[in-house]
Amino acid sequence: MPTTTTDLSQTAINTIRTLAMDGVQAANSGHPGTPMALAPVTYKLWADVLRYDPAQPLWPGRDRYVLSCGHASMLLYAMIHLAGIRKVGHDGIVTDQPALPLEELKNFRQMGSLTPGHPEHGHTTGVETTTGPLGQGCGNSVGMAIAERWMAARYNKPGFNVFDYNVYAQCSDGDLMEGVACEAASLAGHLKLANLCWIYDDNKITIEGDTDLAFSEDVPMRFRGLGWNVVKVDDANDLDAFGKALQTFHKCDDAPTLIVVRSVIAWGSPNKAGTHGAHGSPLGDEEIRLTKEAYGWPTDEKFFVPEEVKKHFADTLGARGAKSYAEWQKQFVAYKQEHAALAAELELIWSGGLPKGWDAGLPEFPADAKGIATRASGGKSLAGIAANLPWLVGGSADLAPSTNTLLAGEGDFEADSYGGRNLHWGIREHAMAAAANGMALAGLRPYVATFFVFSDYLRPSMRLAALMKQPVVYVFTHDSIGVGEDGPTHQPVEQLAAARAIPGLVTIRPGDANEAAEAWRAAINNQHRPTALVLTRQNLPTLDRAKYAAATGLEKGAYILADAKGGKPDVLLMATGSELSLAVEAYETLTASGVAARVVSMPSFELFEDQPQSYRDSVLPPSVSARVGIEVGIQQCWDRYLGLCGKFIGMDDFGASAPYNEVYEARGITVEAVVKAAKSCLS
Repeated sequence: MPTTTTDLSQTAINTIRTLAMDGVQAANSGHPGTPMALAPVTYKLWADVLRYDPAQPLWPGRDRYVLSCGHASMLLYAMIHLAGIRKVGHDGIVTDQPALPLEELKNFRQMGSLTPGHPEHGHTTGVETTTGPLGQGCGNSVGMAIAERWMAARYNKPGFNVFDYNVYAQCSDGDLMEGVACEAASLAGHLKLANLCWIYDDNKITIEGDTDLAFSEDVPMRFRGLGWNVVKVDDANDLDAFGKALQTFHKCDDAPTLIVVRSVIAWGSPNKAGTHGAHGSPLGDEEIRLTKEAYGWPTDEKFFVPEEVKKHFADTLGARGAKSYAEWQKQFVAYKQEHAALAAELELIWSGGLPKGWDAGLPEFPADAKGIATRASGGKSLAGIAANLPWLVGGSADLAPSTNTLLAGEGDFEADSYGGRNLHWGIREHAMAAAANGMALAGLRPYVATFFVFSDYLRPSMRLAALMKQPVVYVFTHDSIGVGEDGPTHQPVEQLAAARAIPGLVTIRPGDANEAAEAWRAAINNQHRPTALVLTRQNLPTLDRAKYAAATGLEKGAYILADAKGGKPDVLLMATGSELSLAVEAYETLTASGVAARVVSMPSFELFEDQPQSYRDSVLPPSVSARVGIEVGIQQCWDRYLGLCGKFIGMDDFGASAPYNEVYEARGITVEAVVKAAKSCLS
């Protein structure tokens, strides 16, 4: 028990600091400086302000706390432990076990622990989102704030404020240097998200040294220019000043708030305070001893937690949260009686379910040799689903007319109309995807859209959606050299392989209008992983499904579209997207010449790999080694299906600026090339 500190708040702060020091030292890895410096403001936020019930960590009405500077993870882990947050099981049921017992803090950054180097949603209860790359948490927090505003607009009724939570994100110099955070801040300012508060740790230190090396802008001025309410706190240790800053946030109703908190890294003994060394490396046993001595802390104890500190958090955060939760629960019981249909929707959202008949509006497309682009048929499919899935909300990065993602008659989500279902992200692809992750974490089913080549701009957030198993839908149009005259800068070549390389991301490239409809069905059914829909700009023939197999085969990722007589092919023609029609034409030519060919539509490698080996072997018989893969992309990731004898018709270079049919011809992606390759394989 410390003997020189009588103030319980200071004891709690020093507990957070020493847990961070000891955790990083035990792991011999990590960042102790930021957790130590931010301990006072984090303590103040959790103890006095945060609306959160540790016994109900999934409570929909809770405030959200996001640690965007995820390298400071020991700060969050210490808070989860001290707050006494209960663990949620894999079944989604809250247990009576602590989310992070002290033993888990001692296992910081170790294999199998609940305290990984950067916080991971779904791995550790109390972690609202996975924050690793800097700036991502900032983008996620904007999406969470958007979700609260949308849900409040739809579900709150007179006398019933089911949704009125705030979102707090702690961020660092590194976060605010990242472009994604600036994009997200610009969007939040435009939308006047007054339920959003970023707490900026202005410590003027990064890995390489002082921020003056590369960062000299006036951050408060920048944020004021972005439409934010800005408050300054000159000393992170000044709890009263920080408390007043939070009051300013709560009073502001027309802008998000940035609280600029000046801190010094690292807090520690006088001979090390303020130096850079503690930012990204353990302090060392001697420095820790001196620091604890300065705090009046037991110098021979590690991971020491005074009992009165846990009781203090139970009496503040815990008691306040339990009271708020009980009041919210009582209100929701009454809400269910007066607004039964809306309450049923909410319970379905919170359970991760889908409404009955959600896919009843999916269109069916008649055979048509001219056909339509899958961006158009995809748009009709989106509209059909949206009519029966009210919490399907999204939009495009300034490309709604081109991506066909505007929901007619559903209104725009703007500062004066938070109930609209059409989000206008502006030309901010990265913030769009990061915010979509936050929306998904709040229970919405978000979709975002842009040209496929610009998937490179949002890839880090797409990767994190996969890591978190969030069902975001990415609508990527203009999927190939079929873009034509826009030229190679806008013609994706390697992006398909790049998307397929992300573990957990389902990539679907439908081959005609009916496959596009089935692709949307599969995307919405994918409730625990994200989906990328890769769609064409140019028209594709709508296949005659009376002659060829039904498009419902898409649900298995790959299926036999047309087969050799007796179901015994000598050569397999495998294709996706716009090249499926080339495979069909080549099949007809080969069949007419007596070649036993099979066309396999392969819109999704991931869904195909989900199937039993017996099904996969029935579609792609191992005994048939003559195989041709056809796709306007690079060969990478096709080899597993081509085998040693297969041939690939696709791209090994960039495209060109010309009418798309001429580009296809110039790059050798033609029916004649497919036929030639098939015969070559057979010979």
